Amino acid sequence: MSRFSLRARLLLLTTGLLLAGLTLISAVVTEHLERYQLNRLDHQLGTLTSIISRVSGDGPPDVEQAGARPELLGPALDLFGTPYLVYLDANGAVSGRVHSPGLNEAALPTREQLRAIPADGRAMDLPAADGSGRWRAVARPTVGWGGTVIAAAPLTEADATITQLRASSLVGGVVLLVLLTGVGWFALGRGLRPLRRIEHTAAAIAGGDLTHRVPGLAPPGTEIGHLGASLNTMLGQLERAFADRTAAENRMRTFVSDVSHELRTPLFVIKGSTELYRMGALPGPADVDAAMGRIDREATRLTALTEDLMLLAQLDDAPESQLEPAPMDLRTLANDARHDLRALDPSRPVELTGPGGGGPPGPAPVCADEDRLRQVVANLVGNAAAHTPPGTPVRIGVGTAGGRAVLEVADTGPGMTAEQAGRVFDRFYRTDRSRNRSAGTSAGLGLAIARSLARAHGGDVELETALGEGARFRLTLPLLD
Repeated sequence: MSRFSLRARLLLLTTGLLLAGLTLISAVVTEHLERYQLNRLDHQLGTLTSIISRVSGDGPPDVEQAGARPELLGPALDLFGTPYLVYLDANGAVSGRVHSPGLNEAALPTREQLRAIPADGRAMDLPAADGSGRWRAVARPTVGWGGTVIAAAPLTEADATITQLRASSLVGGVVLLVLLTGVGWFALGRGLRPLRRIEHTAAAIAGGDLTHRVPGLAPPGTEIGHLGASLNTMLGQLERAFADRTAAENRMRTFVSDVSHELRTPLFVIKGSTELYRMGALPGPADVDAAMGRIDREATRLTALTEDLMLLAQLDDAPESQLEPAPMDLRTLANDARHDLRALDPSRPVELTGPGGGGPPGPAPVCADEDRLRQVVANLVGNAAAHTPPGTPVRIGVGTAGGRAVLEVADTGPGMTAEQAGRVFDRFYRTDRSRNRSAGTSAGLGLAIARSLARAHGGDVELETALGEGARFRLTLPLLD
């Protein structure tokens, strides 16, 4: 069965059930009809024998005289439905009998079979003497002379009726079965059409078209409607999963490329300096000192880059394990950040305000790792100093807003485009995307580390910027309970 299609299996199952139903109905109808005919004939035979057994007198009637008038005897016996009437004496011998002229003597029951009928009014089946059919007979004791009267009727017509009914049921059932099978084949084909559409959709998706969806084949409340909706939901999740995987692979390739470049540049400087020394191209102590200085700077850069990468990996794996939280106030970090920024650029005006620039700085108690938050604030302040012209004013706001502690660093520099703002927290992302490095240029990990540390504390770092309107980085953390 498993090698047949669903349509064929459903049709075979339906046809089998239909065949079983038609067979059962035909058997029940035939049985009921046969029982009805036998009951009607038994009633006729029983009524006739009951009447005759009481009017027999002191001896058996003279049935020979009745047999002399066949034109009257035949219709009379047929009228009572009893074409054969037999009288037995007390010893069981046939004392008289009469039958319809239309009956063949050879088709009558034998006398031995007639003697075997119990005289209690129960009907019995008897075979014909020539085996041509069956008879139904009833025997009753006579009143007055101790004999037995037997009335018998052939079952030829009843059997012929049952045979005709069975033949008609067979022919009609075959015709009906063929007709309904054909109708069922087309009906199942139409009913399974949505499944074929779903199959075509699945084949298209298997071919790589993840945007394909199952069309609305049926109302949502039906099984096909539920199946289509479920498949579309699953396909949407698969498409998003593949898109996320592709994006992750692209990010990983970019990450590996950037890491390779960031590591390669200082390594080339170190290797080049050592090659110059090995080849004797550094004859004087001043040349050696300069080469050693370059090696030291690049080694320091490699160390910082490696530590940043290790910190990011640890924050991705188990961010809480990298923190040692304790109660503190963000005002301390804001005040220190103001001094640090003035130390970096004494010409730059630095203002300390509340969140949004309104009012004085307010308290911002949090439970956090102070060293890690200093790293976050240092990255934000360093970003403002590195990407704005010297002397550009900077505002540091601290306090509470929206039920959270806030520390923000806002500048009036050139700002960023929406595309740059959307990627500024990506690792190794730089707005200029230049591969050339000047002294002090970062590797593009500062803001990524800042956001990761903020999220490890249950907070975040947000950016509000527009081209030509400066930028505001906003650190938000849960308030100390």
